[in-house]
Amino acid sequence: MLSKLSRFIERHLQPAGGASPTLSLHQKHIAIAALLVEVAMADHEFSGTEMERLGQLLIRKLSLSPSEISELIDLAKSESEHSTSLHQFTQLINQYCDAQEKFNLIKAMWEVAYADGTLNKYEDYVIRKIADLIYVPHNEFIRAKSVVKSGLSQ
Repeated sequence: MLSKLSRFIERHLQPAGGASPTLSLHQKHIAIAALLVEVAMADHEFSGTEMERLGQLLIRKLSLSPSEISELIDLAKSESEHSTSLHQFTQLINQYCDAQEKFNLIKAMWEVAYADGTLNKYEDYVIRKIADLIYVPHNEFIRAKSVVKSGLSQ
């Protein structure tokens, strides 16, 4: 049984007109947004600060509309009790994102995780798991975390 979040993602990830097997930039951004929401929801505490930071990241980096961001976040919050597979999203990232885009995704995940000023072990776990699933080398995983942490101290 698919969750509401999975149905939302699938609806936005269907190739336009069914003709093209490739994703549009917008569809790729939806998949990336879903993974960022997973990080925000990892500790089951979705604070106002995290929500604000996530919204800023999605608008700035992915050019999603406010209504898409709102719907995506609301669905993720309501589905936080039910586990959804990361595989469908990480598979798309592996197919359609290059190494730099993957690094930027991991960096954005660290930004979401540190939005409330603390790193929860579950957030760390989800980021680590996603990094492994999208084949980000460990040194790049650590570099992304370091870049975000150094930006926080400035």
